[in-house]
Amino acid sequence: MTAEVDSSHADSRLAQLLEELLDRARKGDFPGVEWVVAEHPEFADELRGLWATAMLAQQLGPSAMQAGQNDALVEDGQPPPGIRDRRVGDYELLDEVGRGGMGVVYRARQVSLDRIVALKMILAGSLASDTDVKRFRAEAEAVAQLDHPHIIPVYEVGEYGDQPWYSMKFIEGETLARRLAERPLPDREAARILLAVSRAVSAAHAGGVLHRDLKASNILIDTAGHVYISDFGLARRVPARGAGQADGEADGEAAMSQEWESLTRTGAIVGTPAWMAPEQAGGHSASIGAATDVYGLGALLYAMLTGRPPFQSASPVDTLRMVLEQDPVEPRVLNKQVHSDLQMICMKCLQKPADLRYQSADALTGDLEAFLADEPVSARSSHFPELLNRVFRESHHAAILHNWGLLWMWHSLVLLLLCLVTNWLQYQSVSARWPYSGMWGIGLSVWAIFFWNARRRAGPITFVERQIAHVWVGSMAASILLFGIEAILDLPVLSLSPVLGLIAGTVFLAKAGILSGRFYVQAVVLLVTALVMAWLSRGGEVNFSLTIFGIVSAVCFFIPGLRAWRERRDAADSVQATS
Repeated sequence: MTAEVDSSHADSRLAQLLEELLDRARKGDFPGVEWVVAEHPEFADELRGLWATAMLAQQLGPSAMQAGQNDALVEDGQPPPGIRDRRVGDYELLDEVGRGGMGVVYRARQVSLDRIVALKMILAGSLASDTDVKRFRAEAEAVAQLDHPHIIPVYEVGEYGDQPWYSMKFIEGETLARRLAERPLPDREAARILLAVSRAVSAAHAGGVLHRDLKASNILIDTAGHVYISDFGLARRVPARGAGQADGEADGEAAMSQEWESLTRTGAIVGTPAWMAPEQAGGHSASIGAATDVYGLGALLYAMLTGRPPFQSASPVDTLRMVLEQDPVEPRVLNKQVHSDLQMICMKCLQKPADLRYQSADALTGDLEAFLADEPVSARSSHFPELLNRVFRESHHAAILHNWGLLWMWHSLVLLLLCLVTNWLQYQSVSARWPYSGMWGIGLSVWAIFFWNARRRAGPITFVERQIAHVWVGSMAASILLFGIEAILDLPVLSLSPVLGLIAGTVFLAKAGILSGRFYVQAVVLLVTALVMAWLSRGGEVNFSLTIFGIVSAVCFFIPGLRAWRERRDAADSVQATS
């Protein structure tokens, strides 16, 4: 009954925290989900997951409703409200070529110059909200300031009544999405297309613009095979200070960047789930940068090589979870014809930690050029420090260690005392099995129950914690059963004690794969300790092997426990200081 009450209280508290987050986000006073996670680390995984889900639901809900309203107001091929006689100033609307949740693009004729252009307007026309109008103008500004052969040029920006619009070059051709609907692309064709897109993204970054919505439907290919990037509707301005840029200009760009970013809610999920980077899927707007578009470029390459985006699922929420928690299947698994170097380029772009991707679109461009020239690519020759960083870095589940810090320190003491008492009994020439098996069986069982109940009182148990708990309980059961195996084999008591080091090392190996690569160190130390224990036990005489195991295993638990406890304490102090 107590456990049920505790669980119910934790669920209520989690729901309350989530509602407070949503309320602050609606009011524009939201410091970021990580700020709240630092204050309540026991809910870390739940808050991140539920926040991403809630923000996606908020984002998709209104847009779906808006799309339904727009469809009622505007039939396909008809101009938005407020547009009569299919004329927008100097432009005559000919036919619709595409539409999204907010914008619609028409093939139009500019009467004065007698040329065909693409004219983009807000789908809801005069019924659009102020935020939609500002976001539309921001997109026009983003594209208008960029001048690159692979970015669709903007000709003119204006308003017709209350309806903002801008005209741009009309591309006669198809989208990359339509081309991929038929089949994946050959390696060299995929590399050439991505090279063009990568050069355009590099130019955009140099101009202080992040695209943030790179996907196959936003890449256009004309009849001559020339590639263009379109749809900067989710673009973000970043300060771009050139060599000759004055401080006042830099300050002005920084202010413009902040104003532009305010059009998207802090912590909101920006992008299309199947194509977005992990930092976008988690709503970490502060972490979005050039590496985010590099991920988008990798997603485009993945789709060209396999015919599908890196992640796809039955629902947007499930897709988001895949983006956050899983690695994409390697392209060669889905298409055996993919060149190994191109696969390595693709997978480097799609690394979840942003610092493991190409650090710029220029760096990616260099590797694509090398691939097309049949030269070695840098993705194949990872530097040793980068490999070490990849092996020993923390996973996204590492935050749950904050829940265990103090408990792990107590666990280190329990293990040390258990091993010291066992070694003392051995020195007292106690040869009966029952004192040892009774002490280990009862002692570990009681401690496991206490440990688990203490953890449950601290907050909800995550799925990952349950997995690790199963590994831990399995290791304790194996340790206790060693006494039974010795009895069956008619071996002296504690003959198999070196196996304890192997069991503990295997447990830390599992933790290294799930939580943090740092635990590989503990795994290796404990496996080596097993060899030392076996060497000391060769003659069958009483030795210090169990004491050594107790000290080593206690240190292996105490150090990460102390680190996690300090991080949780410092995070709480930081939150208190800022509140």
